[in-house]
Amino acid sequence: MAPESSITYFGNRGPENTDETLRLAKARADVLGIRDVVVASYTGMTGARAAKVFKGFNLVVVAGVYGFREPNKIGMLQENRSIIEAGGGRLLFTGHAFGMLGRAVHKKMGAIQVDEIVAHTLRLFSAGVKVGCEITCMAADAGLLEAGAEVVAIGGSASGADSAIVIKASNTHTFFESRILEIICKPRD
Repeated sequence: MAPESSITYFGNRGPENTDETLRLAKARADVLGIRDVVVASYTGMTGARAAKVFKGFNLVVVAGVYGFREPNKIGMLQENRSIIEAGGGRLLFTGHAFGMLGRAVHKKMGAIQVDEIVAHTLRLFSAGVKVGCEITCMAADAGLLEAGAEVVAIGGSASGADSAIVIKASNTHTFFESRILEIICKPRD
């Protein structure tokens, strides 16, 4: 008989689901014995909350790239960065796996790139599921997660967290070896 697990569907997407997403992700990680967790956090708000929930885990907080919104700047607030680092979380500032060079080509020439097609397809589940897949690749590319490992990945829809998945990690260049093993929670809308 196959093991059963439930999926939580939030009525709305957004940051109001962050605490429940983190709670559900931690509960599932505990059941499965997963110690690797990756979370998206541009300002560090979600990362700081995750650092408290996932104390003692290999927590990777993916915070985007320098210059994403403003040249030579990051969106991570120092207060949140301090909480993440004090809680044992590791920060990753890097370009998006599904969009850096492709985004530049699109902006300059209007051409749609393969990475955009992958991103839009994953958004059929939710923006946070897409983000979870992407940040897992980014962390594996940086050597902060092992390719092939089962990871809990947490993402959201602009701010906060509203989606969590269990994913078999891969590097970006071997993305199609990734597997979404479980959806823990996501918005229904």
